[in-house]
Amino acid sequence: MGDPRLIVGLDLPSVDRAREVIEQIGDAASFYKIGHQLAFAPEKENGLHLAKQLVNEGKQVFLDLKLLDIDNTVANGVKSVAAMGVTMLTIHAYPKAMRAAVEAARGSDLTLLGVTVLTSMDDEDLEEAGYAMKAADLVHLRAKQASDIGMGGIVASALEASAIRSVVGDDLAVVTPGIRPAGADHGDQKRVMTPSDALKAGASHLVVARPIVAASNPREAALAIAREMANI
Repeated sequence: MGDPRLIVGLDLPSVDRAREVIEQIGDAASFYKIGHQLAFAPEKENGLHLAKQLVNEGKQVFLDLKLLDIDNTVANGVKSVAAMGVTMLTIHAYPKAMRAAVEAARGSDLTLLGVTVLTSMDDEDLEEAGYAMKAADLVHLRAKQASDIGMGGIVASALEASAIRSVVGDDLAVVTPGIRPAGADHGDQKRVMTPSDALKAGASHLVVARPIVAASNPREAALAIAREMANI
């Protein structure tokens, strides 16, 4: 059923296309990420429907919806997601939102992940957005807050995985997008790392999208990454 540490990012325009890729991958992977593009696809059955179907098929699902709103809205959203049976859900790592989410998920098997700093952002992007802190410092702060509040894990660049481990210890998940096999195009990601280096740095799960779903042979691409991961 594939390495459970590998999460395939279904960053695709339609559920039909996502289903094609899932079928092509077969048993080379069993954990899938559904983000905004697919969740809100203009189809009768969008990515949220697909998430429920995958859960029913025995697969794990990471809903990357990055919730952030007033406490009550976040809490109600988390309760609805927990009822779907998915494995992971992202929350922007603002303390109030995380507290509301943790309380709402209590008693469920849902792992809440705090989004620290998006892997498409660097120090200049944060400065433009009004943050006085550098990316590494903000990641450190958000990770500490998430751990103290009781979140299940952190989403961050693999470049910060080692520093995050020093803050959160070994119990929390550290989920790293922006993973690119050696020689792969970085796309719009600015803070990236290879699969083996990310695991060595302390990542517990790797999110890989384009290098698998845009490959001519998605199954072989997934297997190649899994083979690299198996050595760590």
